Amino acid sequence: MPALEIRQLGLTDYAVTLAEMQAYTAQRDASSADQLWVTEHPPVYTLGLNRRGVRLPDNGIPLVHVDRGGKITYHGPGQLVIYCLLDLARHHLNVRQLVTILENSLIEFLAGQGVAAEARADAPGVYVAGKKIASLGLRLKNQCCYHGLSLNIEMDLQPFADIDPCGYAGMQMTQTTALNIPLTMADIAAELTQRLKEKLAYVR
Repeated sequence: MPALEIRQLGLTDYAVTLAEMQAYTAQRDASSADQLWVTEHPPVYTLGLNRRGVRLPDNGIPLVHVDRGGKITYHGPGQLVIYCLLDLARHHLNVRQLVTILENSLIEFLAGQGVAAEARADAPGVYVAGKKIASLGLRLKNQCCYHGLSLNIEMDLQPFADIDPCGYAGMQMTQTTALNIPLTMADIAAELTQRLKEKLAYVR
C-alpha cells in the first residue's frame, strides 16, 4: 500500500484548494498515495449539496457552492482543516465508517485534553456540552473521497451566528481555546493526523 502523505499547506484559498482536491481525485489510480491536507482558510462560507431551507448570510463574507454533503458552514483563520483524500476501497471502508473514524479521532484528542465530547447521530460533527466544535463533510467519487474535517481552535466565531450551522438554527459553537486547551494549531494538527494514520492502519 502506498504511504500516507501529509501535506502542510498553511493558509490557502478555499476555491483553489477545492479544485486541487477534485483534480487529484479525478486522476488517481490504485497506485496513488492517500493524502491528508492540513490547512486553514480566509473567511468563507461553503454551501453543500443539501441546500433546501438554508439561511444565507448577508455580511460580505464570500459564499462558495461545494460538492460535499451537508448544508452551510463557515471556515476562517484559526480553524484547523484536514482534508482526507483517501481510497476507501483500499481500506475496506464505506463513508459512514470513515465519518466514525474522523469523529472518534476528534473525540479521543479532546478526551486526552480532559474534555468530554460526543458525536450525534442526527448531526455529523463533534460536540462539547451541546456546542459544536468540529464539522465533517465528505464527497465520494469512484470509491475515493475528499473534503474532511474542520476543528475550531482560536477563531472569530461570530460569522457562525449569521447562518444555521449545518442547517441547525441556534446551533452554538465553541473552540479549543474556550475550553482551556493550550495547544497550538500545529500541535493539534500533528496529534490528529497521527490518530488518523493509526486508525487507517498506516501506523500500528
